[in-house]
Amino acid sequence: MASVEENFPRGGVQKKPTEGKKVNSKLERDNLFDVHHEEQSQKRKRNQRDQGKQKKFKTDKIAAAKDNVVNIEPLAIEALCEGMLLLGCVKEASDYELVISLPNGLSGFVPVTQISDAYSKMLTKEVAQGELLEDLHSLSDMYSPGTLVRCIVTSVEKNADGRRSIKLSIDPKKVNKGLNASALASGMLLSGFVSSVEDHGYLIDIGVSGTHAFLPRQKAQNYIKAVKRGSDLKIGQNLNCVIVEVKNEGRVVRLTIDRSEVAASLATEQQNWTLSNLLPGLVVKARVQKVTPLGIKLSFLSSFTGIVDFIHTDPEKSMNYAPDQVVKACILSIHPTSKVVRLTLRQSFLHPGGSPNQLSSDRMGAVVEEATVKAFYKQFGAVFELDDGSLAFARLKHLSKTRKSLKPGAFKAGCKHKCRIIDYSLMDEMSVVSLKYQIIEARFLQYQDIHVGDVVQGKVLALKPIGMQVKVADGIKGLVPSLHLANVILKQPEKKFNIGDELKCRVLECNPAGKKLILTLKKSLVQSKLPVLSCYEDAKPGLITHGFVVCARDFGCIVKFYNDVKGLVPKNELSSEPISCPDQVFHEGQVVKVMVLKCEPQQERLLLSFRLSSKPTLEEKKECTPKKKQEVKYQIGEMVDVKVLKKKDNVLEVSILEDEGNVTAMIPTVHLSDFGANCKLLWHCLQEGDVLPRVMCLSDKGEHIVLSRKSAVISAVQDEQVVRCFSEIQPGMLLTGYVRNVMPFGVFVEFPFGVTGLAPKVSMSDKFVTDTKDHFVVGQTVIAKVMSIDEEKQRVLLNLKVSECSSGDSAAESFALLNQYFKELKEIRNFLRRRGESNTAQGLCELVPGKELQLVVQDVKEDGSALFSGSCVTGLTVTATRYHVGDKSIAPGKKTKALVLHVDALTSKVYVSLREEVLKQKTKQRLTENSQHSAVVQHIAEEFAIVSLEAGQLAAVPIASHFNDTFRFDSEKLKVGQTISATLKVVKMNDHGVLLAVQGPAKKNVFVRVRNESETASEEMLTAVKHSLSLGDIVTGTVKSVKPTHVTVAIDDKLTGSIHASRILDDVPIGSFPTNTLKAGQKVTARVIGGRDVNTHRYLPITHPHFTRSVPELSIRPSEMEGEVTAMLNLKEDSSLKKLGLYDVGQTVTCFVKKYNILKNWLEVEVAPDIRGRVPLLLLSLNTKVLKHPEKSFKNGQAISATVTGTNVTETNLCLSLTGIQSLAQDTITVGMVTKVTPHAGLTVALPGGKTGKVSVFHLSDTFTENPLSDFKLGKIVRCYILSNENGKIQLSLRQSRLNPKSNSKVKDVEITCINDVKKDQLVRGYVKSVTPSGVFFGLSTSVLGRILFQNVSPYFVQKHSLYEKYLPEGKLLTAKVLGVNGKGKHVELSLLPEDTGMPSILPESLGLPRYDAEEEKKEADDQEKREELKMKTKRKRRNSEREQDVKPKKRKICPADESDSGIEVYYREEDDDDEQEEDAAKKQSKLKKRGEAPRLQVSTAFTWVEDMDAMNLPVLNQKEESSESEEEEDPQSKLKKQTKKEKELEKQKKEKELCKLEAALMDPNRQPQSADDFDRLVLSSPNSSILWLQYMAFHLQATEIEKARAVAERALKTICFREEQEKLNVWVALLNLENMYGTEETLMKVFERAVQYNEPLKVFQHLCDIYANSEKYKQAEELYHTMLKRFRQEKSVWLKYASFLLKQGQIDATHRLLERALKALPTKEHVDVISRFAQLEFRFGDSDHAKALFESTLSSYPKRTDIWSIYMDIMIKHGSQKEVRDIFERVIHLSLAPKKMKFFFKRYLDYEKKFGTTESVLAVKRAALEYVETKSSLADT
Repeated sequence: MASVEENFPRGGVQKKPTEGKKVNSKLERDNLFDVHHEEQSQKRKRNQRDQGKQKKFKTDKIAAAKDNVVNIEPLAIEALCEGMLLLGCVKEASDYELVISLPNGLSGFVPVTQISDAYSKMLTKEVAQGELLEDLHSLSDMYSPGTLVRCIVTSVEKNADGRRSIKLSIDPKKVNKGLNASALASGMLLSGFVSSVEDHGYLIDIGVSGTHAFLPRQKAQNYIKAVKRGSDLKIGQNLNCVIVEVKNEGRVVRLTIDRSEVAASLATEQQNWTLSNLLPGLVVKARVQKVTPLGIKLSFLSSFTGIVDFIHTDPEKSMNYAPDQVVKACILSIHPTSKVVRLTLRQSFLHPGGSPNQLSSDRMGAVVEEATVKAFYKQFGAVFELDDGSLAFARLKHLSKTRKSLKPGAFKAGCKHKCRIIDYSLMDEMSVVSLKYQIIEARFLQYQDIHVGDVVQGKVLALKPIGMQVKVADGIKGLVPSLHLANVILKQPEKKFNIGDELKCRVLECNPAGKKLILTLKKSLVQSKLPVLSCYEDAKPGLITHGFVVCARDFGCIVKFYNDVKGLVPKNELSSEPISCPDQVFHEGQVVKVMVLKCEPQQERLLLSFRLSSKPTLEEKKECTPKKKQEVKYQIGEMVDVKVLKKKDNVLEVSILEDEGNVTAMIPTVHLSDFGANCKLLWHCLQEGDVLPRVMCLSDKGEHIVLSRKSAVISAVQDEQVVRCFSEIQPGMLLTGYVRNVMPFGVFVEFPFGVTGLAPKVSMSDKFVTDTKDHFVVGQTVIAKVMSIDEEKQRVLLNLKVSECSSGDSAAESFALLNQYFKELKEIRNFLRRRGESNTAQGLCELVPGKELQLVVQDVKEDGSALFSGSCVTGLTVTATRYHVGDKSIAPGKKTKALVLHVDALTSKVYVSLREEVLKQKTKQRLTENSQHSAVVQHIAEEFAIVSLEAGQLAAVPIASHFNDTFRFDSEKLKVGQTISATLKVVKMNDHGVLLAVQGPAKKNVFVRVRNESETASEEMLTAVKHSLSLGDIVTGTVKSVKPTHVTVAIDDKLTGSIHASRILDDVPIGSFPTNTLKAGQKVTARVIGGRDVNTHRYLPITHPHFTRSVPELSIRPSEMEGEVTAMLNLKEDSSLKKLGLYDVGQTVTCFVKKYNILKNWLEVEVAPDIRGRVPLLLLSLNTKVLKHPEKSFKNGQAISATVTGTNVTETNLCLSLTGIQSLAQDTITVGMVTKVTPHAGLTVALPGGKTGKVSVFHLSDTFTENPLSDFKLGKIVRCYILSNENGKIQLSLRQSRLNPKSNSKVKDVEITCINDVKKDQLVRGYVKSVTPSGVFFGLSTSVLGRILFQNVSPYFVQKHSLYEKYLPEGKLLTAKVLGVNGKGKHVELSLLPEDTGMPSILPESLGLPRYDAEEEKKEADDQEKREELKMKTKRKRRNSEREQDVKPKKRKICPADESDSGIEVYYREEDDDDEQEEDAAKKQSKLKKRGEAPRLQVSTAFTWVEDMDAMNLPVLNQKEESSESEEEEDPQSKLKKQTKKEKELEKQKKEKELCKLEAALMDPNRQPQSADDFDRLVLSSPNSSILWLQYMAFHLQATEIEKARAVAERALKTICFREEQEKLNVWVALLNLENMYGTEETLMKVFERAVQYNEPLKVFQHLCDIYANSEKYKQAEELYHTMLKRFRQEKSVWLKYASFLLKQGQIDATHRLLERALKALPTKEHVDVISRFAQLEFRFGDSDHAKALFESTLSSYPKRTDIWSIYMDIMIKHGSQKEVRDIFERVIHLSLAPKKMKFFFKRYLDYEKKFGTTESVLAVKRAALEYVETKSSLADT
């Protein structure tokens, strides 16, 4: 620095820095010697705040070193090391270890062998003898929780899961190893262990060699009585002993363990304690030296200093400690190397022999709603005060989900948080809490939380011989014994389970004390819904539950349940049939259902039975036998025709005609019809042999097929308005079913597919229910609404109230019932008519209501009723009641005219009337449908009433308005003679003889319009009444009825208004039902917002002449009640067009479900009273389950949010979407509907928005199947992945790997997108495309087609190509092997040969075809002989061919060449008599071409072999083209021609040319090496070029030949010259890379160790770090960096490389700590450079603010370092704002630097302003430069 300052011109300016220096040195002296309290504490606070960010330079460093002594932090596990002494407290004692609580929430383990020598000897003795020793006591007997012990750390190990485990010892030899005999003094407090019991006392082991310690019996009596653990001390028991007397220079000491003496003991200076023998647990008097926020610094025993962290200050006095105050403290730990002593000031530890406060067991795991923050420590955590006043500590990681999400502001003192107690630290007397949501909400925290029978989720940890270890939660592990891994015993469980698998298990046993948890994976037990039997007291006789067999013997079976409860099933209770050998019938581990017969809990005896029900009677057994043959083959919902076999009470036995009467079934009488009257009638009419058509299968359990004829149930099943299983049920559904049972508490209703629910008494009827039997009967058809479901118990609660279950249009519903009734009645009548047996039956068929009869009075009864007879009513009872006789005077025998009212076919009764108004002539008045009439009730039947209209016609009126409307009070029942209002529904004359009508409102002459189809039945018939309302009027009314999309309101007696669902709330919650907020009878105040014409339903403007006769449309929305009403509904009459125009595409609207239109496949919704919309099926959801049954997912009146996509064609409805506007962009997922299935090609799928896409067969699944399209029917809903969307053509994929990439489902057939995805020798699957003369074409994907030559199809020689077509049809799925890939020509050559694919041959052996390899070549003959033979054969062939040139060839046979040939197949023709030649050929046949050989070139017979066979081994160009096309291209004549001499010459010359070409190619310097030989040539020419060696390695790796690549690397290391260090290093690095990718950790380490020996170690270390980082092995990289930091402490590059690594990982805090370590390790001269480099790294990867702070602090200490200024400027110009950059320049140009340097900075400033500034800023810089020059020159002058 002095040299820098000399550059200044002399003058006054120079004094400033020197003054500064003096001040500094003064400060330095202050800090060193006069430790000032306030300043120190401020410095401490600052260090805290900056987390070590601020760096001290020069003199500050010494102060920092001084400060580090007072580094008061809680004890962390990282600070523990072997030999460290600690005071601990026993937390748990088990048979084999003690769990010890250590300070600051740590815990350790003392193995049973680390107690004391005497105890270990006894253990050894017991093991050797093999029997229990009397005086050896278990650890739990001697150590109770809460006992304080002195421990020493023996090791700190890392577990498999990365956690550290602390092993401790309490052996006095280790704990007291610092003591020797001479150091012992009276008054010392030591820990000792009873080593033997003598007559007068005890020998105590205090671990000091050469010293015998004795405890007199009288000194122990006091302690023994107080402890109450027996009359004597036990060997191995830990004692706090005080030395009373020391004899013979410490060889003999006498002790006491009297509690009062121990409690009063203090360690004093007289006892000569030193830092090497100081023990934890000693109580000392200490003096406070310094108080900081993190704790206190103390001095004790005159010369020692220690620290107390914030957890161990006394909570009572935590704020009241002052310097120089004297306090009592207890030593907690002593570090063996740094000798840091930690103490505690907590009261419980200040009296030796005491024990800390414990937590009550019920508090463990408790959730504290409001815990108050007492203090927050940024690096460690927070202290809380809990609701009971106790303190708790939460570690930093437990304050928030992640380190990044931690907000320190939320933990200011006084803030309240919800937390859960997860542990209790005895040594800190504090609960440990967590604020993590997943821990607070965790189901299990400790073993105590788990109960027997709980179903838990677990993760497989390990598979062991005894079973499988499963992790249930953090710290909770369970064992699934081998017997419980599955319902059956698994021989190889490792095949079924993998480590890390998630499983669902059930708890069999749980013992929290022993931390023992036994689980089962048996599906039958896990899924069992039967009660859990976990104690003998629960085993009540008759209880049925699941258990598992543990053994089967001659006497019976022993069955085990939960918690080791066992019971016996005696032999006679095993089955209804006798079982002689139970062990053959039952196996160990079998899950069984048992019934408890008897239990004696005291004796733990349990008697069980496998016979769950009583024995069936003989008769039943007989009946059951034929039915067992019957197989379950009828689907529920299937329609069949049946023939009546037998009529029984309440049931018909029938046979199904489809099965030629072999299968019998039942139709219960109640299932013959929806109507009780028709059920009875039909049963009565049917006879054996009658055929009933169209009956539906209701259930098929295998033994009974139950059928039904209920039309409501049949139509519900056919319209898919049913639930097939419990999981499909959703609240709010309306389901059609039938009453199964009527109980006093409610009605059980069964639905098709066997789902059952209960309608409780309160939900049965809108009327008060006194007796349930009055309301419903068994078998009655009902419509039920699902109220709620209990998934656990699988129960469904139903509602049968008509108000809940009807659609709202009672007229339509009641008419539908009546219509169906008469339709069925007509069927029965036709049935009787066809049979035509008796006259009576015929007569019944002819009589219909409304028919006039001539009758004779037979009898007149007392009550006034009369009986009649007549020719037309022979055999029938004809009767007229008193009312119907009327005024007529009748007497027996008198003739009279009567009108039939009703015919009861069941009782053969005919009811007639003689009344005038009924008999009078009918008027010719024309009746219209839906017209209302006044009518008089004439007769009441079971299901309907007959009424007479004023015009004289008879009409039938239904009594019930709904299936569930079954009960009427007497006052409500219709009475004969009563006048009612009826609305006609069927006015034409019909077979029934009556018109059909429904009961209408009481008022007469009310006009009711006919509804058109577009309006829903749910709208009520509102009447138009003249009114004087106008827009904006406020009206008050009463809610009359609540419908899904609107509410009707009675404004006064006559006027009724309507409130639409959109006009109830301002903010409608999506999914809610706004109309449900209003109840019938509720008073509402509403505002008129428009009017609606009753006939057209249009909204009318106020000015319209009919407005005063409209139905007022009201609103109760708060915003519309208060604000001004705009004429929202009073635009022009045809306003809907303009209205729809107000909605933009993409706008989100809230609309209300009206109904799902099944025919049109869209959801109809209402957006506003006058705006309707439609949502097409595919825009309803992206969930395919919803799209399969949309009617179940959308409830009427539900509010949903939709996006406008446009208007429909007629522009009367909005087009909406519930899934947003679908972009159908590439790589997105959508839903579609299959519209076309093209065989062997794929599917056409309709997509949202009217688009269509194509799915190829290769994209249907991740696993190709034989018939890939069989699963896809038209109309199926599928999820699709969009592969591409170009030019309007959309390609889709249905592969799971595309649709759900996270599922990791196994992809058997990977996608092949281009030819590069196909590799040689790969096995691929695909579909046959076609068979052509040139081979079989085979599809691998949509874009890649492969070819299979015929010789690669099958090992057999085939003449007829039709055989191939038969066995290789289009679309056949095959596995093929890739023989070669030509990337340029885009050809893939494949093979189907069994030896290539491992699959059976395509052509079966049974065809008897000749093989290519009929007989293998004998190998004895050498090559020369082979060649000679071949020449001979060729000559013979040539002769043959000359002979038969003109003869037509008969047969072609292939003769594959032998091993040394060129791969050319020779075809030759043979004559009939040439047997010798045939034999010769057979001998010469050898194996078909070897694996991987090029396809053979096929040539004609006329080919002559060249003398030099080696010439044939030249590479043949364009083999593919020749081999495939030679046959087709060549003219057959030319093939037969013999080659001339000239041709031979030409061929020879051609071969020569090819050889020359090949040699030239090999000489070409730019040629890329293609084979191992090429590389060998190259490395011979350049042996020292590492790049060639690396390319050679890469060549082998491409072929995945790892061993060859390794061998190349080893060759390279031997070959490259030793001087070429860098080249060798390159190869070593490549080898490391290879081992990292393909080898194991072990092989990598071996290579690494060798590399370190042969190269500069630092470079090798750095390269391996880079390799680890690049392959994302961050853990290994970090460990290697730690090793480097120890080995290369002085290397700056290592620190910087590690910093760069940490910052890239995002570990900014760790980087800050690393900088501190680096500055301590590196020499001072390097510091500035290191800080600067760290700051640059921070700017690039980390925290730019911290980087600036580093630069600033460096420059404040070294303002003259122009290089640092320059770097700072460069970085700030790149990353900072212009203001910050200018600030730096301004500071620099005002520094006192040499003029040369100042000139450099001024020039840079000017350049910067020219580039980024304005002309003014440029001038300002120039002015500043001028001023600087002037001041310099003026100084020079003076």
